[in-house]
Amino acid sequence: MFDKILIANRGEIALRVIRAAREMGVRTVAVHSTADADAMHVRMADESVCIGPPSSTDSYLSVPAIIAACEITGAQAIHPGYGFLSENANFVQILEDHGITFIGPTAEHIRIMGDKITAKETMKNLGVPCVPGSDGGVPDVATARKVAGEIGYPVIVKATAGGGGRGMKLAKTEAEIERAFQTARSESKAAFGNDEVYIEKYLGAPRHIEIQVFGDGKGNAVHLGERDCSLQRRHQKVFEEAPGPAIDAETRARIGKVCADAVASINYAGAGTIEFLFENGEFFFIEMNTRLQVEHPVTEAIFGVDLVREQIRVAEGLPMSFTQEDLVINGHAIEIRINAEKLPNFSPCPGRITQYHVPGGLGVRMDSALYDGYSIPPYYDSLIGKLIVHGRDRDEALSRLQRALGELIVDGVDTTVPLFHALLQEPDIRAGTYNIHWLERWLEENLG
Repeated sequence: MFDKILIANRGEIALRVIRAAREMGVRTVAVHSTADADAMHVRMADESVCIGPPSSTDSYLSVPAIIAACEITGAQAIHPGYGFLSENANFVQILEDHGITFIGPTAEHIRIMGDKITAKETMKNLGVPCVPGSDGGVPDVATARKVAGEIGYPVIVKATAGGGGRGMKLAKTEAEIERAFQTARSESKAAFGNDEVYIEKYLGAPRHIEIQVFGDGKGNAVHLGERDCSLQRRHQKVFEEAPGPAIDAETRARIGKVCADAVASINYAGAGTIEFLFENGEFFFIEMNTRLQVEHPVTEAIFGVDLVREQIRVAEGLPMSFTQEDLVINGHAIEIRINAEKLPNFSPCPGRITQYHVPGGLGVRMDSALYDGYSIPPYYDSLIGKLIVHGRDRDEALSRLQRALGELIVDGVDTTVPLFHALLQEPDIRAGTYNIHWLERWLEENLG
């Protein structure tokens, strides 16, 4: 058993890991920038180490500083949370070289899935259905035009090292392919230092469905159903639910087994998420995230498991505490991501929290690092909380979400809470009949 682990992250996910570790009797070390000296994760951990100035490049992304914090405190393992270094294969390799356990998959698996072309080829070979597209990177406009013509328009040009919607451009016709290709390449180069792009068929009205998988690193793996994450703004998820309104039990079992078998065959360790576009009953692989997802609480709610606890157990070399047969869905769960942003432009809104009240009651969970008097720093992501509700069915979960939103108070800064009040009045949301384009169109019509 680990005696002490270090959390290489901040905010609500750092608190999430601290809580799981404390229940297991494992001591925790928080790292923080100077801007986060008064952060809740620093207050709640058993120990804390300042690792640099406010800039994440010089603190939360500083590998030497994080390793030094491990050596100073005697931490035996690192939990990366999500974001920052959570999918950095070089970081994991350095930890392995220093004898520090990474609570997550191997550097090799992160490297394979971190490159979208390699990931797609790997998944295709493992029997996972993929979107029709180019076989590898596309080197020039002439090749792009040829590939797009063979696939059939519309197509989307994507950065191989991309993420968060950057380096992605749509070409609806042949006249648009050159501009889409050049723009995606330049954006990719600027954002990721890599201008390689590939091309895929653009699906008209798909849903974004992701399958939660978990492996023990020894050839055993399970799936924990799906999450529907189709409500997105600029390719960023804002509302997630499980199980998916459009997925039936037979479909869930079929695609879940494909995903579990795939990760088992490569001896994958820990939590992972295989993301798909789903349209007309067919799944098309997008990417695999080799970490815990922001939206993992909805899966925990319907299966009654603690995924962070399970990550720590597997990293210690222990077997998974559940089998596929143990995983039975109970009810429905929804998560909304609350950001400190000013509507209608969604501009970041850091500042001091003057009043904070968390909703409660049956089936309500609030994951947040806020407290009265806390000053949200301007240096990091604007996510300030996740409101998660669980009910016996989807209707109850929606009603519970509406009630909980009415209780939530976050004063002192603007937030995206009003957006969710409005969305819950929409018939398409109540019925679950939305796709990945729905929210963008609604925002354009309602917020301009």
